[in-house]
Amino acid sequence: MKIKPASHDNKASVVIIDDDRNILELTSLILKKNGFQTYTAGCALEGFELISRLSPELVLLDYMMPEIDGLSALQKIKTAFPDTYVVMLTGKGSEEVAVELMKNGASEYILKPFDNHKLVARLENVLKIREVELHNRTLIKQQEQLLFEIEQWNLELQKRVYEKSEALQVAQEEIVRSEKLAAMGYLSAGIAHEIRNPLNSISLFVQLMRQTTTDPDQLEHQEKILKEVDRIDTIIRKLLDASRRTRSISPCVQITQVIDNVIESFSAQIEAKRIQVDRQYPDTPLLPSITADPTELEQIFTNLFLNAMDAMTRGGRLVIEIFEKDGRVITRVSDNGNGIANDALPSIFEPFFSTKSRGTGMGLPVAQRIARMYEGSMEVEHTSSEGTTFRLEFPVCRQDALHLI
Repeated sequence: MKIKPASHDNKASVVIIDDDRNILELTSLILKKNGFQTYTAGCALEGFELISRLSPELVLLDYMMPEIDGLSALQKIKTAFPDTYVVMLTGKGSEEVAVELMKNGASEYILKPFDNHKLVARLENVLKIREVELHNRTLIKQQEQLLFEIEQWNLELQKRVYEKSEALQVAQEEIVRSEKLAAMGYLSAGIAHEIRNPLNSISLFVQLMRQTTTDPDQLEHQEKILKEVDRIDTIIRKLLDASRRTRSISPCVQITQVIDNVIESFSAQIEAKRIQVDRQYPDTPLLPSITADPTELEQIFTNLFLNAMDAMTRGGRLVIEIFEKDGRVITRVSDNGNGIANDALPSIFEPFFSTKSRGTGMGLPVAQRIARMYEGSMEVEHTSSEGTTFRLEFPVCRQDALHLI
């Protein structure tokens, strides 16, 4: 509400409520001569209507009136119109009446008959008090609004600090993982060099044995040994490549072909463990390709399939589902093993963490790191006592992405 200044030209608007017509006319005349805008009412109900319509700064209210007495009218005005200040006119000059009026919200009371100059002076004083109080009320509201805004800013600041702290913690954890993987790279490089020497000796001895025997069974067994030696040598080369950060990245890798190659390498174990492989590939003849090193992708699925087969000790079902969505090739690898324990789940991508007695704890961390190197992701989508599902996502090769638009 805009506060009107108490100037001589336009002091304020005043509603005068009194059942005495002479007092109404006399009071109105006095106040008009002193710059007030006056409105008169002969009863409380008529006065309420004027106050509701005009929102005056002041009301001069008679204490003794018919129908509704002055005290009741005062209480109603202060409840419905708190910015309108009420000055009581009363012929009863007792302290009890004055105290009762002030307790119920009257700003001043004036005894009848009143002095004209004192009436104007006391109304002007009430207006000054009203101006100060309304200004203070505005300041209090502004203060409350500022305090509310400060509280909201604090909450927002706390939220941002929490989010940044969470992000920092994730970044620190990622640094720790990277340091562990870097240490693993140096370690694997050293181990690889040490293993290759006796491995070459095994290969040479087997080749010598093949020159001195003609037994078909012996030759077959020796051939299998050489294949396994070649397989170990391939793994060692992968370790060395990883430590040297050398890759053969191709922009047109078909993930279905990578998975088929890995499944083929595990054919003997799959048959021995009586595992059913369910490949749910897209109906389209060609899935969008991805950009990656096929050998590193094989390393991802080798780790996943090994873990799945270990979880399914008495046969089971390995499901590989592949599809394209929103420019990403998505792969789900599911088994119906015993699942991952809740206490172990947060740590499965931590380097050197393993629930197996002979596990190194490097399979899943390395697999996840490879996925991230190609702007992909790898996570546990679901796990329970009925099995586990891993979800991998890779962006579609840019060339294929242009064809999809």
